[in-house]
Amino acid sequence: MYFTEYNSLFVISFLAVSCFLLDKYFGIIEDNSHGVLSNGLMFPIVLGFIALCKVFVALGKISIERSASKESEKRLSLIFGVLGFVFGIIISAGVFPKGFDFQLGSVDAFCCIVISFSMACIGGFLYMPAGRSARSFWVGTDQIRSNLSIISCGWFGRMILYANYIVSVFTSLLWIHPLAEVLVKRSGDPGTSGSSQSQSGLVGNVGMLSDDFAKFRVLCLLLSGLLQAMAVRPNLQMFLNEAVLSWYQRLHGSKTPDLDFSRAKMFLHNHYLCLVALQFLAPSVLVILFLGLSQIDLSSFAVSQLVCGSLPCSDFIKQVGLLMSWWVLFVWSGFTSASLVFYRRGVLYVS
Repeated sequence: MYFTEYNSLFVISFLAVSCFLLDKYFGIIEDNSHGVLSNGLMFPIVLGFIALCKVFVALGKISIERSASKESEKRLSLIFGVLGFVFGIIISAGVFPKGFDFQLGSVDAFCCIVISFSMACIGGFLYMPAGRSARSFWVGTDQIRSNLSIISCGWFGRMILYANYIVSVFTSLLWIHPLAEVLVKRSGDPGTSGSSQSQSGLVGNVGMLSDDFAKFRVLCLLLSGLLQAMAVRPNLQMFLNEAVLSWYQRLHGSKTPDLDFSRAKMFLHNHYLCLVALQFLAPSVLVILFLGLSQIDLSSFAVSQLVCGSLPCSDFIKQVGLLMSWWVLFVWSGFTSASLVFYRRGVLYVS
């Protein structure tokens, strides 16, 4: 079942991303303004939303499946979903406008609830995949210092795992104001005092222009999504190697080894391989699809004019797409980093 869902999700995501690239960089998909159905933008938008729905449905099925995860993990996923809903209300309502660099403007109650519910689903669904990703990173980069060639990831796989983690954490911080203010060059204001100008020269004027910084953040999101897609294979290999490591530990851990648990673990890891592949693929698909939707210009789209009238719907949808793409990366990086800290402290361990 999950093998079919994995293939269908991969195919429709590939088609949606191809349409985004054709529309953004090659201009093959054009707006002919002859009606809603004949608008060329319908293809990437419809494919993108279908792919997003398939990702959320697949993650929802995995989250509620009884034998795929522990009961404690399901409860923690629910808790993080509630926290994601609260966090979504805080961002969309602009409670801390100087904390996050998202210009959503004045958001009505319905849009606020939709955005918060989407962020809650992402926060709840990505908890268990991020935990598996942290274990794969821990085993793949040999943080346990086992020096076993049988579970070695190889230099290229380790490089992908390290690059994926570092770029994801760095990109998730680019929308938080302290770092954003340091990296953006501020134009000089003749009305400012001498102390303010010297402070701006020390901090603000060493960065990039605001337009270049916006493009840089988009490129970082795209790079993070691509690196997560590239890390699917080493993550899956390390997921299988967890069972091999468990078998090796129990084989050499005592004079009378009990290998029944290791056999069951190896069977379950092979049995749920397609399920875990979906979990590893989902974040990269979500990041790239939300980013692709944020780059579509809806100013001349007939539906946006009918629904929004004179409101700047294109800018609002762009900011929402960037918010969702960033939120996927932020949640993934936060869960992975917390799990790695617990592994380092000995609270969690691979067995």
